[in-house]
Amino acid sequence: MNSGHFRNHFHIPQINGKDSIYLCGNSLGLQPKKVKEYVNAELEDWAALGVEGHLHARHPWLPYHEFLTQSTARLVGATASEVVVMNSLTVNLHLLMASFYKPTKERYKILIESDAFPSDRYAVASQAVWHGYDPNDAIVLWKPEPGEYTLRNEKLKEILKKEGDRIALILLGGVNYYTGQYFNIQEITAMGHSYGITMGWDLAHAAGNVDMHLHDWEVDFAAWCSYKYLNSGPGSLSGIFVHDRHGLNLSIPRLSGWWGHNKETRFRMRDEFDPLPGAEGWQLSNPPILPLAAMRASMEIFDAAGIENLRAASKENVLYLYNELQSHPGITIITPANPEERGSQLSLVMTVNGRAVFDQLTKKGVIADWREPEVIRIAAAPLYNTRADLESFVSIIKKG
Repeated sequence: MNSGHFRNHFHIPQINGKDSIYLCGNSLGLQPKKVKEYVNAELEDWAALGVEGHLHARHPWLPYHEFLTQSTARLVGATASEVVVMNSLTVNLHLLMASFYKPTKERYKILIESDAFPSDRYAVASQAVWHGYDPNDAIVLWKPEPGEYTLRNEKLKEILKKEGDRIALILLGGVNYYTGQYFNIQEITAMGHSYGITMGWDLAHAAGNVDMHLHDWEVDFAAWCSYKYLNSGPGSLSGIFVHDRHGLNLSIPRLSGWWGHNKETRFRMRDEFDPLPGAEGWQLSNPPILPLAAMRASMEIFDAAGIENLRAASKENVLYLYNELQSHPGITIITPANPEERGSQLSLVMTVNGRAVFDQLTKKGVIADWREPEVIRIAAAPLYNTRADLESFVSIIKKG
């Protein structure tokens, strides 16, 4: 499959009357053209049916999240019972940590990347405080070597050898938001498990970007957003993964809500909480239908494309960009050179007049992403970015 094969399924932002060179899918994906149709259908059914839409809408609202289950499971390499779409990302991380971060006097620490996305850092620190621990003691940071940007597994092994018996949870980003480094989820999960550590993953920059096999890799839990590579709209819903060995254990404590209760008895309203088996048992409230409709439009494109095909096209895209930019004056690429250790994103440290270069790119029709203090992030999303996009970007960069 050629990169950009599904470009006609998306609205491309216009600059000066022409298609922009949109390289920002790692921040906000483009709108699928069917989103308006799918959302309008729900608005029409709401207008026509009112509350009866829960059962009689063209896509009934009561089970609406289930329309996404199979697509989501395929996307992340899970069984259908291991995934559900609900809430937003940090909310879901907190819900999952409420079940899977179980500190004891001897084992209470949480390991994260030193440059994890801020919301993850705030979340794990607040979990430590919630349980009565000082984050300065309870949070263990996996740091790059001096003068480097990316993380080495050898360093992680050193940390685990020293502190593994005191670490209760490892929570890492599948793809680091800043550097674009794609971690070996299978290997790191096995490393953590060998010390008896629960393994959780924030897959915000991995879902829809790289192909994964969360069930086979024995990941304990994971969560991701849907507005980046999954193209479901600003602030849209999150997905979660709970491995069946946990999800089918109904005795696991959780923060509960009525949408996680047994579907057969949910509307009796008087029963004690009876959790659904699988990831659905972590639901709290009935989900918002309009974001689900937008997400359904996007996930149909992923079903048609296949994440393995998209990953292959992505590797070709980023290899081209890497080869063209790696020796360009004023640019240091901090994303790994190994294609297996990166997704669709390249992070460029601009060593000379970085912000001015970024502003000039914007004037010339490029939509990219600036991250302080000196990084331009670009993402060649294979659903809609063509080789022509990438060649134009490289040409603009080289002409200065």
